[in-house]
Amino acid sequence: MARWLLAVVLLLAPFGLSACSAEGGSRPQGCDVAGVACLQGTALVALETGKGTVRIQLDGAAAPLTAGNFVDLVNRGTYNGTVFHRVVREPVPFVVQGGDPQTANPNVSPTQYGMGSYLDPLSGQSRLIPLELKLTKEETPRYGQQLTAPGITRQLALVHQRGAVAMARSNDPNSASAQFYIALQALPELDGRYAVFGRVVQGMDVVDRIQQGDKLVKARVLEGGTLVQARP
Repeated sequence: MARWLLAVVLLLAPFGLSACSAEGGSRPQGCDVAGVACLQGTALVALETGKGTVRIQLDGAAAPLTAGNFVDLVNRGTYNGTVFHRVVREPVPFVVQGGDPQTANPNVSPTQYGMGSYLDPLSGQSRLIPLELKLTKEETPRYGQQLTAPGITRQLALVHQRGAVAMARSNDPNSASAQFYIALQALPELDGRYAVFGRVVQGMDVVDRIQQGDKLVKARVLEGGTLVQARP
């Protein structure tokens, strides 16, 4: 019961993107029309933290747009020096969350952590991507809609297992930007609500040691990471 109550509370005050940053996220887009390159195949990314290195495998088949956005931000150095601003382990293990670009700025107050998104350097606008969910029997992902019926969540290609990496967002399903979280245990209550795009393949013990305020020193692509503008 405590776990479900925790999930409800966190979903009512979702993973930290501000309402203002979500205003542009109402038009679902897939790889063919998105302004963000998509991941072709897979990518292995290393997250170097103050507690050790975490390696995550990204899935470009099931989440090409979401994974492509993450790889692009890694390549841009967006995550370097950011802070893990939200760690929830009580009353039960939940998530370790980071990726807010503004947390790398020493002039930003910690009270603002979790409110930031990635700002496109050309337009000055927040880059927002739609909720992306793929069912195992469908060729391409669905965009912009939550899939929460029990029968359909069992068909999701990527689910919230321990070590799953997913995008944080505000109440708008199409407001994900840069913030991400790692599931500390299986969280089926989040399946179909948030976009999983990869999983930890090495260093989950490091994730378990991360505390709120610890830094993501550097993120880098180790293998794969091919980005294409159209659907792979």
